[in-house]
Amino acid sequence: METIRNPLLDENIFVPDTEAHVWGDGRIYLYGSYDIRGARSYCSGEYHVYSSDNMTDWTDHGVSFRFSDISWADDCPYKALYAPDCAYRGGVYYLYYCIPDGRCGVAASELPYGPFKDVCRLDLNGEDGIDPAVFIDDDGQAYIYWGQFDRVRSAKLNPDMISIDKSSVTQPLSVAEHDFHEGSSVKKINGKYVYVYTDTHRHKDIRPGGMATCLGYAVSDRPQSGFEYRGVIIDNYGCDPGTWNDHGSIAEFNGQWYVFYHRSTHGSEFSRHVCAEKIEISDDCTINEAEMTSGELKMKEYIKANAACSLHGAVRIGGERLGLEGAKPGDRAVYRYVTLDNATGFRADGEGGAVSVYADGKPICRGKADGRVYGFESMSGRFEIQIEFRDCPCLYGFEFL
Repeated sequence: METIRNPLLDENIFVPDTEAHVWGDGRIYLYGSYDIRGARSYCSGEYHVYSSDNMTDWTDHGVSFRFSDISWADDCPYKALYAPDCAYRGGVYYLYYCIPDGRCGVAASELPYGPFKDVCRLDLNGEDGIDPAVFIDDDGQAYIYWGQFDRVRSAKLNPDMISIDKSSVTQPLSVAEHDFHEGSSVKKINGKYVYVYTDTHRHKDIRPGGMATCLGYAVSDRPQSGFEYRGVIIDNYGCDPGTWNDHGSIAEFNGQWYVFYHRSTHGSEFSRHVCAEKIEISDDCTINEAEMTSGELKMKEYIKANAACSLHGAVRIGGERLGLEGAKPGDRAVYRYVTLDNATGFRADGEGGAVSVYADGKPICRGKADGRVYGFESMSGRFEIQIEFRDCPCLYGFEFL
């Protein structure tokens, strides 16, 4: 069984908006935007593709496509690439990309990780919009989904995979019925069409209209209409004090379903890490909500502070070493889950200062982030660990001994 560690990729790699695919070689591939560490804007001017055969060890295949590769978008003032998707047909991998003004394009490669060569701008019948997503049905018909809010659209792709059947355009979801925000992703499961998207059902007490922190889903017997809202798959609220949005997908890999999503850092909406959680899907396509985790962590391993899956207060991931900084007394960082086997000690690395450690809500020890070992009564089991900041300016990591 594959072991997940969140974030999935190296801490210095910020990939949001991830669409996951398993191609013929059996590896799982991630296609997403590419954020710049510490930037105060979304995305950058390039994509990278990542792949793995075990969900733990990931290969960075390098730059797969750049904004500068586009021949028709010189007039776009912000030269960035927003959320992409990829589809395979007839020996060719088609990369569907979008730019900030809502125009979309198609690039192609004979390899799943590129480099992709730009083919054309995608004519969406005058209804441009970001976040293209492509699904190929069992009968070979390909569909594309794109757009935000009530301008979300779906259409059949023509056999050439670079143009749409303009007579087939529909509005598959709505704000009123589904709280649709953006981030379409469609899969066929057990004969039904499962539409995953950025959902604003929650946190309307914090921001009018809700926050775009959830991945919700809707199910239909048809690929372009009739979608019934089913619920939330995951909510990334609390991953960072400045978090705002989420965007991801679901995929089956080696017999296990996963939801892929992102978590922002730096006390911002940006610099987003890709993460994943295991999910279960019932015969009628019901998906129970997953909780954010740090993955399966163990004692006697150094746990980086930025593996926290939930942050309470002003504390945030940032700084030169991407530790936890900006904490005020009483702020907490949560790690789900850590397995202990007769553990009797805790050691933290940071810039000094005191912390308190809790296991499943119960206090187990107090210490300082100074590299020394602080003892406690022997413990075994799988725990949610919380670290409470008392006067610690920055925490880099910790371990149980």
